[in-house]
Amino acid sequence: MRVKTDSRRQAILDTAIALFREVGYERASMAAIAARVGGSKGTLYNYFKNKDELFAAAMVGAMEEQGMAMLNLLDSASDDVRIVLCRFGAAYLRFLSAPEHLSIVRTVVSEGANARLGAQLYELGPKRGAREMAGFVLRMQEQGKLRAGDPMIVGAHLRGLLEAGIYEPQLFGAAPDYEIEAAVALAVEAFLRAYGVDGPAVDP
Repeated sequence: MRVKTDSRRQAILDTAIALFREVGYERASMAAIAARVGGSKGTLYNYFKNKDELFAAAMVGAMEEQGMAMLNLLDSASDDVRIVLCRFGAAYLRFLSAPEHLSIVRTVVSEGANARLGAQLYELGPKRGAREMAGFVLRMQEQGKLRAGDPMIVGAHLRGLLEAGIYEPQLFGAAPDYEIEAAVALAVEAFLRAYGVDGPAVDP
C-alpha cells in the first residue's frame, strides 16, 4: 500500500509540474490537476492541503534528488579543501544550468507577487541548500581548514563567486559568460584567498 501511495503522490506532482509550467500558478487549478491525473479534487487534498502546498512540493521535489547528490559532494573528511570545492562548484553550476532547474526557477519567480508562497519556496529550496553549505563551512572551520566567520555568510560568498557570470545570464535566456571549469577554478581561488587558512587575513 505504501508503494501505491508514494506512486500516486509522485503522479500528482509530475502532473502538477507540467501544468504549472504550461499555464502558471494562478491559472492552474486543483480541479484541472485532478482531471489530468485521473481522480477527484478530494484525492489531491488527501495529499496536499491546498494549491500553495502542492506548488511548493512540485517545484522543490522536481530537483531534490539532484540537489542532494550535489550537496553530498561537500566532503568534510577530505584533507584537500580546494579539490572538494572545485568538485562541488562544478556540480553546483551544472545543477543551476540544467534546463529543468532554470524552468522551475523562472516559474517560481513569475509568482513572486505571492509573497507567502515565495517565502515558503525559498525556505524549502535555496535556504535549505544554504544551511547545508553553512554546515560544511562550520565543519571546515572547526577542523582549522577555513578561517573563522559566520558560516552562512561565508557560504553565501562561495555561492556568489561560483554563480558570477554563469547563472544570471542563463536566467535571462543568454549564454553564460564563461566556461564552467574556468569559472569554478577562479571562484575557488578567490574564496580560498579570503577564507583559506593560508590566505591573507580578512577583517570581519
